[in-house]
Amino acid sequence: MSTTQACHHHSHPPDGAGKAGMAKDPICGMVVPVATALTTQRGGRAYYFCSQSCLQTFLNPDRELRVMRRRVGFVLGGVLALALLRAGAFIALAAGVSLMSWVPLPALPWMSWGMWLFVLATPVQFIGGWSFYTGAWAALKRRALNMDVLIALGTSVAYFYSVVVVFAPSWLPVGVNDRDVYFEVSAVVIAFVLMGKFMEEIIKKRSSAAVRKLLDLQPATATVIRDGMEMTVPADAIDAGETVLVRPGEKIPADGVVLEGSSSVDESLLTGESLPVAKQAGAELIGGTVNGAGLLRFQASRVGADTALAQIVRIVEEAQASTASVQRLADQVTGWFVPAVVLIAFAAFAIWALAGQFSSGLLAFIAVLVISCPCALGIATPAALMVGVGKGAELGILIRSGEVLERVEKLTTMVFDKTGTLTLGKPMLTDLEPLGNLSEQEVLQLAGSLEHGSEHPLAAAIAAAVAARHLDLLPLEQFEAQVGEGITARQAGSVVWFGNRSLASRFLPRLPEPVQSQLAGLEAQGKTAMLLGQADQILGLIAVADTVRPEARQAVELLRRRGVRVIMLSGDNRTTAESIAHQVGIEEVIAEVRPADKAATIKALQQAGQVVAMVGDGVNDAPALATANIGIAIGSGSDVAKEAGDIILIRNDVRLVVSAIGLSRATMRKIRQNLFWAFIYNAIGIPIAAFGWLNPMIAGAAMALSSLSVIVNSSLLRRYRAA
Repeated sequence: MSTTQACHHHSHPPDGAGKAGMAKDPICGMVVPVATALTTQRGGRAYYFCSQSCLQTFLNPDRELRVMRRRVGFVLGGVLALALLRAGAFIALAAGVSLMSWVPLPALPWMSWGMWLFVLATPVQFIGGWSFYTGAWAALKRRALNMDVLIALGTSVAYFYSVVVVFAPSWLPVGVNDRDVYFEVSAVVIAFVLMGKFMEEIIKKRSSAAVRKLLDLQPATATVIRDGMEMTVPADAIDAGETVLVRPGEKIPADGVVLEGSSSVDESLLTGESLPVAKQAGAELIGGTVNGAGLLRFQASRVGADTALAQIVRIVEEAQASTASVQRLADQVTGWFVPAVVLIAFAAFAIWALAGQFSSGLLAFIAVLVISCPCALGIATPAALMVGVGKGAELGILIRSGEVLERVEKLTTMVFDKTGTLTLGKPMLTDLEPLGNLSEQEVLQLAGSLEHGSEHPLAAAIAAAVAARHLDLLPLEQFEAQVGEGITARQAGSVVWFGNRSLASRFLPRLPEPVQSQLAGLEAQGKTAMLLGQADQILGLIAVADTVRPEARQAVELLRRRGVRVIMLSGDNRTTAESIAHQVGIEEVIAEVRPADKAATIKALQQAGQVVAMVGDGVNDAPALATANIGIAIGSGSDVAKEAGDIILIRNDVRLVVSAIGLSRATMRKIRQNLFWAFIYNAIGIPIAAFGWLNPMIAGAAMALSSLSVIVNSSLLRRYRAA
């Protein structure tokens, strides 16, 4: 990728990204007008680019890297020739007249030392350095100044001053003895900067591989059944509702539901699930996963930009393109940084020239321009975000933006929802006790009829038990869900109900002592006990239990070690909730909280001065997740677009919560380190250059090194290991 496109946005903050008609270049980050930008489609989504170079880098990063490698080789060849020529001159002086006797210089009077340098430096200046000129021109047209302007101005001054020395020395206001040429200065600066950029691109290519890996999961073609015929079409051309055929070993081209066949599907690259998942008729498929040994026919439900893969890619890309508030200071500084540097450079030149040191002033002018690097400031956050967010995607952690990382850094309290988060969310029927005139079978049949159609996990346990015993549902009417309590209906004109103590208290002034004792015993075992009744009579008692996630206790312990306060939030009664909390090692429990009150509970913790993260189901717990400082949605599976979370965990593994916090904090550390070194580098480098203590060639190497150090430091995040 050309240096122009790599850096010209750094001094021009992309604050137009959210405005209508603007988009962010996914390669260099520059904000471009949608109407005039180059564009391409990938996975049903349009991408916009500021230049052909960025477009080609996106489409074929390896080819663009090869082009840049050739440019670097060309420039280094020119610099090597200059070095050899200079070395040859020293050898000639040392060897004396004997070596010079065979050099036909008298026959070539116009081929002076300066002319040789001119011939070698000119291709380096205008072929190797062409990207700086195009980048500077593009920036000036936008009335902006950037790194390309500094490099183009600095090297051009050195080059054209030297041209005047060679071809028209009388034009210069300096003595004969001060008429040195600086062709090698401009050539070496260009070589160092391009070399640094080349190395940056290699590191960035490896660091940003996460999104490309995700994009590459999407197969290029798919086999669809149209008019009874098999047809091969581009994967982007599949229509929702179409029947798609997937042969053994092929990638699944869209999200859908299996119609025929059975197979195992490798979902590891998308969900992190190491074992293949068995699929048969009715099972959901995720686009981008790999079919095993069986043949599958499925109906496409989500295609193009609506697939889970496309949603994940979009979330990762938007997070990588976002910024953190700590970077806004750097963006503000960068906005006036380049103009200030140009003024300092001219001031340094003027002071040296007034002191009668024209050549020293010229070198100071060039060194100031070259040493100043807004690039390092500009990429401090994007470089770390690209690696950190990409690493998160590899681990199954989707971080929505840079601001989320900053909030995670200040986290003090982690609140876990119980059902489906600390537990598997798949309760099973454990106890069935008739308390009236009905048999066990009749109690279960009535409870199943009441819970029919409910999406609550406890209802699923009842429904599974009813199905296992092949019981028919009873005709009921006037169903009414009692939020946080249970459900009521009418049977033959009489009210029937099924739910917790709170619901029972509506029909009974007081529960009988034996029933209260049975409830307490079941709850002490961590079971959720519910009562079935008709009007003011209790017909039965049913208990279900959810299994605690095996990794939950380890996750809680790891959070404690990081100094995070852990609380469990549950709608269950206190006894049951405390039993589950004890199993996973949580000491603080907030129980008997209705779904609608969860957000208020989070708000109360915040008002007490806590920075709160909430972990729960991204759909059912959406209000609480949105209220928390950091909402973490767990087990999102295929439908990540619906999630309310700031951090989305694709897999149902609570330890990913710990990994998400660790990765977020590590990324913020890298951002702060990058900004610190970028500021320090410029604060020290510019005064040294202005005082004339820095050779422009060394300044070029130092400038390239500053950006490279930010990239290398950020790339270390790739070593992060999950908890």
